[in-house]
Amino acid sequence: MPFTPAKLIILETVDSTNNYAMAMVQNGSIESGYAVFAKEQTAGRGRRGKAWKSTPSKNIMLSVIAEMQWLPIQQQFGLSMAASLGCTDFFSIYTKESIKIKWPNDIFINDRKAGGILIENVIKGKLWQWAIIGIGININQENFQQEEFNATSLKEITGKNYSVIELAEQLHLCVLKRIETLSSSADVNFLCEYNENLYCRNELVKLKKGNIVFETMIKEVSGSGELVTKDAMERRFEFDEIQWVGKVEK
Repeated sequence: MPFTPAKLIILETVDSTNNYAMAMVQNGSIESGYAVFAKEQTAGRGRRGKAWKSTPSKNIMLSVIAEMQWLPIQQQFGLSMAASLGCTDFFSIYTKESIKIKWPNDIFINDRKAGGILIENVIKGKLWQWAIIGIGININQENFQQEEFNATSLKEITGKNYSVIELAEQLHLCVLKRIETLSSSADVNFLCEYNENLYCRNELVKLKKGNIVFETMIKEVSGSGELVTKDAMERRFEFDEIQWVGKVEK
């Protein structure tokens, strides 16, 4: 994907920036590298079908559009890593606090969730045609609903107010640069960097599979995106196979 200057479509309100971006891809009215930003989403989505709720005009709700025919479909996790690392690049501009990636692609700062990513794809046969990289980042919001009690925002961390649109442009650029690196470097090692920034690496956590809650130690993430853990034995989990329960308190 050749790098082009960031081009941002700004909407006042929309059901979902991912829906809007996907519609533009489907009707051929958008180019790779563009992004859709909305001041308000009425039906934002996160992983596992969860709603992504955000106070209007307080946060970044952004969908980056990327043509993906250059990357084999078996390497989808490469794009997930690029997007996650682009988000950590973005946050590192504004804070020196601990920024981590909670597998597969939530962004945590000081053990609290500051952002999340939802990637939706257009795949025909074995050809990966397009990806819509939906990113939600908490910027100026200070009050969160009870179900989001573990959330934080850049303002809570730094005590400063920010221009959400200016920061959306910065985030867009950070993500595009990571995608460009992925597309232009056959030997790029995002996996090592991703694992260095993996939330709770080498720590005991509680996970849930089906109705079973168990303790295990997070070791790393594999090149295909599996979470690798260790207790009495090594375990590997695919996306959405398990649910996060929490850290094991020492």
